[in-house]
Amino acid sequence: MQVGLLGRKVGMTQIFEPDGTAVPVTVLECGPCLVLQVRTAERDGYHALQLGFDDKKRKSATQAERGHARKVDAEPKRFIREIRQEGPAEGIAEGQTLTVEVFEKLRQEQEAKKKTLNVDVIGTSKGRGFSGVVKRHGFKGLRATHGVKRMHRHPGSSGPSADPAHTRKGIRKPGQYGNARITVKNLKVVRIDPTNNLLLIKGAVPGPNGGYLTIRQTNKV
Repeated sequence: MQVGLLGRKVGMTQIFEPDGTAVPVTVLECGPCLVLQVRTAERDGYHALQLGFDDKKRKSATQAERGHARKVDAEPKRFIREIRQEGPAEGIAEGQTLTVEVFEKLRQEQEAKKKTLNVDVIGTSKGRGFSGVVKRHGFKGLRATHGVKRMHRHPGSSGPSADPAHTRKGIRKPGQYGNARITVKNLKVVRIDPTNNLLLIKGAVPGPNGGYLTIRQTNKV
């Protein structure tokens, strides 16, 4: 089974190793997640687990969302994602609740192999709107001296003239900055707290505090 859960970002802090080393960690509220649907190759063409996280008020949910949750006798969910599986997920049924303990079992298996438990985290980065090249790409800007009038944060020349007579692909320009799907791979799991459904991961993850995330077993070898 390809282990994965849904959760939300709580915030960042630091913990200390026995030797006194400070480790920056992101605290994730990971689950509990309800299995809304089990995708099968025979019916859907692929194997996956459809998980739901965070209850949604019925009056705020559509009829389709209510009906989909009603099949497993549950409340509608705010955040629904699928965790792809290489084969049939043994021992997982619709209506079952998955908690952070699935990562605890995986960590024990990794420790038996003398390896650390690493995960991939998928989220949506903070949206910064339409931004210029200085903010979006870190351009230096033009000189702030005499003769440069209201052009200090402009990009300057961005393409050749007669040959090839058009702007080359990939030129950095102003545009939408942030609000994009970001996957951060191979992050080390430092600590697991099954009592409070918390996962402490070394490093930063995309999105603001309170943002929804998908946490899955890494596919990095």
